[in-house]
Amino acid sequence: MNNFFSKIILHKEQNLPFVLYSKPNSTKIIGLLQQNDTLHTVSDYTEKGFVFASFDEKQLILIPENESEIITSEQENIEINLIENNDLGFDEKAKKQYEDLVEKGIKAIKNEEFKKVVLSRSETVDLADFDFVTTFQQLIQLYPTTFCYCFFHPKIGFWMGATPEQLLKANGNAFETTALAGTQKATEATEISWEQKEKDEQQYVTDFIVKRLREVAFSVELTEPYSIKAGSIWHIKTDISGVLNENSTLEEVIDTLHPTPAVCGLPKKKAKAFIIENENYDRTFYTGFLGELNSSLASSAVSSDLFVNLRSMQIQDHKAILYMGCGITKESISEKEWEESVNKSMTMKRVLRVLRVRS
Repeated sequence: MNNFFSKIILHKEQNLPFVLYSKPNSTKIIGLLQQNDTLHTVSDYTEKGFVFASFDEKQLILIPENESEIITSEQENIEINLIENNDLGFDEKAKKQYEDLVEKGIKAIKNEEFKKVVLSRSETVDLADFDFVTTFQQLIQLYPTTFCYCFFHPKIGFWMGATPEQLLKANGNAFETTALAGTQKATEATEISWEQKEKDEQQYVTDFIVKRLREVAFSVELTEPYSIKAGSIWHIKTDISGVLNENSTLEEVIDTLHPTPAVCGLPKKKAKAFIIENENYDRTFYTGFLGELNSSLASSAVSSDLFVNLRSMQIQDHKAILYMGCGITKESISEKEWEESVNKSMTMKRVLRVLRVRS
């Protein structure tokens, strides 16, 4: 155990807030260790530090730079003893509940209430001898192309994840974001083939983001869609970049983008209302966003680097609550959406030592 992780373990034992993270395709690990247990929040997005925001944006938690010790380390290769679990055994009751929810979403789409809705569920896994440092090290080695994090605040909770989706990267007036949708389990096949349902879903996301960004930017450019692998799952991705209007603020841009159709639906307000009314649980920070806010931790320039909180789990006592969702369109088939949610749950289950699902 090196000094970097020893310091973080001691900080956690003192019940003090911290965040530990590694950016996509980077070997650098950054830690912010808040020196008190005050609950700081974001008010106008001019603050500096690490933001951890809920899906509904009612909780905008900040670990401020000026009240934190900032430490860094290079990744170390560790031996990973994974318990691979390809058995997609499940709780029949949970399967039926989720499929019923999806059917309700499909019906609403066919009734033209909205074009797309993202419906999610949670699943609880028992933990034995949970070690957050080892789990984090496994995350960054297994999913090097994702944003990996470990966030703790005694007044908020303990969250970990490895998300493949960028919400926004902003440096001055220049910005970058992505449209990410469509899901396919990785196989031995070298060629990736996408069905029309996945292509349409990804196009909805792209069209929404581009349309909304043009309201706050005078230049918006995008790439052709391409396939990208995140762990054991393939997605369709479009890179979007541009230059913001001089009078556009970071707060305006975030409000414009979040929540994207990739985690909510389209049109946004109607899809969000359907989610809140029908999911029957509180997403809290799942499908919220997190990352560096007006920070210069990773480069010499002050910038914001924010990600959508996907492939995440909340750690409570001796259990982990996993969260996963699927984009529903009129072509969706409820059983296939269930299978997709199970595949997504494996991202976090691969790094957990015990894979016995609570009933």
